[in-house]
Amino acid sequence: MSVGAIKVGIIGASGYTGADAVRLLATHPHVHIGVLTGNAHAGKKIGEIFPQFAGLDLPALVKVEDADWSDIDAVICGLPHSTAQDVILNLPKHLKVIDMSADFRLQDADVYAQWYGRSHEAPALLKGAVYGLSEHYGAAIAQADLVACPGCYPTAALTLLLPLVKAGLIDASDLIIDAKSGVTGAGRSLKEQNLFSEVAEGMHAYGVAGHRHAPEIEQEITKANGAPVTVSFTPHLVPMNRGEYLSVYAKTKNNATAADLRAAWQAFYADKPFVRVVEAGVVPATRHVRGSNFCLLAAFDDRIDGRVILFSTLDNLVKGSSGQAIQNLNLMFGFDEMAGLQQQPLFP
Repeated sequence: MSVGAIKVGIIGASGYTGADAVRLLATHPHVHIGVLTGNAHAGKKIGEIFPQFAGLDLPALVKVEDADWSDIDAVICGLPHSTAQDVILNLPKHLKVIDMSADFRLQDADVYAQWYGRSHEAPALLKGAVYGLSEHYGAAIAQADLVACPGCYPTAALTLLLPLVKAGLIDASDLIIDAKSGVTGAGRSLKEQNLFSEVAEGMHAYGVAGHRHAPEIEQEITKANGAPVTVSFTPHLVPMNRGEYLSVYAKTKNNATAADLRAAWQAFYADKPFVRVVEAGVVPATRHVRGSNFCLLAAFDDRIDGRVILFSTLDNLVKGSSGQAIQNLNLMFGFDEMAGLQQQPLFP
């Protein structure tokens, strides 16, 4: 371990987000991976599950209940919602926790129960959790013991919309979010709807008028707006592994134009290295962020007066999940925010 290094455990390392956390932390200058859990593969080397990690000096996978946390400083949790809160509730109190599930994102336990179908079993932890949208809540994240990483869709949507709502440039009561994601967003467990023949050569909407990321988006935009907000949000599954793409349709305020919106983003994110505003007239693509922790933003004036068409794209496994988790880890321990995350997008 290097001077000033910390030891990190990854819970759920055999899933897609857990594996990407391993990939990124393997080259982090201040992190040593001390624990990897994966209950279904306990006793195996992670290189047996993911051959790309063969040869790396990594611990064997263990069941989460058998993990030794005594010399671990922080944990990144990649378990599904509902399961995550039960595990986190029983972790040693000295650990800083970065949770990638939905269990600590919604600040109202009743809203959580409504959308996730079970009561919240860790209300005290929920009360103290910090929403981990890195570019917007960095100061609070730096002081937190439990950070709830945003969902992939909310990360893309809020990175795009929050500066514009705060600046009074768009009407928060009239937002249409058309979202698309690669199949890894559904996790690694076997699901019939994610089989190759069900996904390849086609695209479909899902969670129509009821996707669980909607209340998360609304929670944060409501704070920025100062009044309750409801968004029209429809996600789609597209036949690719990685990537997320949002087309957002909005009504402007105060005669704002796409140029004004781009200027607002550039000002807000001037010292935020992972958010990039593309040149005027350029349409970003998912391939422009693949494998990276970057989010690209674009704005166009619509043909309909007073409306704009906005785009946000990111890698759902990196900026939408494991990368943002590591970005938050860096903030919590005072490391350079870009540590372990300096990979440029892989193109073509």
